[in-house]
Amino acid sequence: MAATVPDGYVAVADESTLREEGRTVASADGTPVVVFHHEGEFRAVNNRCPHMGFPLSEGSVDEGVLTCEWHHARFELSCGDTFDPWADDVESYPVEVVDGTVYVDPDPQRDEPPAVHWAERLEDGLEQNLRLVLAKSAIGLLRADVNPVEPFETATVFGTKYREGGWSSGLTILTALMNRLPDLDEADRERALYQGLVQVASDCADQPPKFDQEAFEATDVPFSRLKAWFRENVEVRDADGAERVLRTAVAADCTPEQLTEMLTAAATDHRYLDTGHRFDHLNKATEALDHVGWDHPETADVLASLVRGLATAERSEELSSWRQPDDLAGRSAESFERLDEMVAEGEGKSWTEPDDFTDRLHSEEPEAVYEALDDAIRGGATVEELARAVAFAAGKRVAQFSTANEFNDWNTVHHTFTYANAVHRAAQRAPTTELYRGVYDAATNVYLDRFLNTPPAPEPSVDESADPDEELQELLHCFEMEGEVNAAGTHAANFLDAGGDPERLKAELGGALLREDTGFHTFQALEAGLRQFDLRDDPDERRVLATAVARYLAAHYPTRREREQTYSIASRLHRGERIHEESGAEGAADD
Repeated sequence: MAATVPDGYVAVADESTLREEGRTVASADGTPVVVFHHEGEFRAVNNRCPHMGFPLSEGSVDEGVLTCEWHHARFELSCGDTFDPWADDVESYPVEVVDGTVYVDPDPQRDEPPAVHWAERLEDGLEQNLRLVLAKSAIGLLRADVNPVEPFETATVFGTKYREGGWSSGLTILTALMNRLPDLDEADRERALYQGLVQVASDCADQPPKFDQEAFEATDVPFSRLKAWFRENVEVRDADGAERVLRTAVAADCTPEQLTEMLTAAATDHRYLDTGHRFDHLNKATEALDHVGWDHPETADVLASLVRGLATAERSEELSSWRQPDDLAGRSAESFERLDEMVAEGEGKSWTEPDDFTDRLHSEEPEAVYEALDDAIRGGATVEELARAVAFAAGKRVAQFSTANEFNDWNTVHHTFTYANAVHRAAQRAPTTELYRGVYDAATNVYLDRFLNTPPAPEPSVDESADPDEELQELLHCFEMEGEVNAAGTHAANFLDAGGDPERLKAELGGALLREDTGFHTFQALEAGLRQFDLRDDPDERRVLATAVARYLAAHYPTRREREQTYSIASRLHRGERIHEESGAEGAADD
């Protein structure tokens, strides 16, 4: 009885010829397949190396190991599993020989769907800090219709567990990009996820893991006492004790508002910790939990990652700039002592921000700044309203930053703005009286930054006759050249003047950022600027904030765009392009 060919199998070679030649390349229903005769067996794998697409038919086979000719990725020939995690497994195919003909099944049932495969590869990429693997994972997951929250959750949990120092810039960037994901064009959402994943993996590379403290067995402790304990332990820089208290609060089912209150109280017991970074990290950790859910089993780990930073932070009242020539820390303390009294005086009143309020916050005299804040609270300004006003004043400092300053001075105005934005976000979440202290800290730094607006950058003139398309193209062109800071701000402002769609502007600003090798601060600047932009209806305020974002980005562009090259390689491989056939491709490998 003649043998039958199994359903779905495709003829790829003559048996005798393949035995003699040792290998052959074929297209099986459109799938590029290489079939080897090795050690008396026929083995078939996809002819595209999963690392960067080089033909595996050009590789060598020895003792059951297939080695790619290009980057020397190695594969176990019978199943396609790789020896090298940076390369990924190559697809293998069942082979049958019927009546002298070799057949291959090009579409066998796989053990795992693409979403599962790429989720596993994401973990490999994070663990070994493999950019190309992370890029492939971001693309593979989103194109498999996986909710971006899932890889975000994986990276957030990884970043809090595998970095002894706790929450840092990588997780902040990841969360900032997750916040802005809806602004982006569909294609750029993969880039955003990739950029965030790369930053988390880089932060954790070669770092010891974090070893956790345990919650207390007693979980019936009143919240007020837990809060007091937490503040006391942070005050004396006892990170372990503070972590146990915080974990106990989570175990006791304290609400998100209570947990935020506990953290922000400790973060504002001293002035402007670590130039604002600690409060911004706190804000981003709570935003991360907004994405994954505050009932997540790792909530305690996420929040505990903040504790060491809070306990070890530099306290600005210890700095000369806060003490000389004016004792700003002392003057702040005077207002803090009267906070309860001022809040009580403002109770029942409705505060409307005065037209000159930003000018008062930009005063050359510190007392005028503190009086403006005191008057606002007595006039009924809530902590959210006052934080919002101070955040705008801080953003205007960026919009008016003078390019006569040293380049690193951009960081100074940036720190104030992102801190003010974080305080405002916390005020929306947990508007406590204690949080006014964070507002005062932000306003104090707005005052300290006054010299960076000397002279202030000129405000872009209004041009309602401009063409929005042309303004947007000119803005993007500014990002291709160094030194186009003022021009970038003008084009962003004129785009809005001419009735350009703000959503389009946000998408283009975000897309431009994702193609650069920018650092931590630039991601923060975009996210904070666009968040404050979204909160406002006043066209003049939106114009100032768009100018601030565009100027800050232009000051930090262009870069070498190495991360974009890696993403581009991954995207093209996913489409099946033949990267190895390009001139100069030998230098294109990453990781």
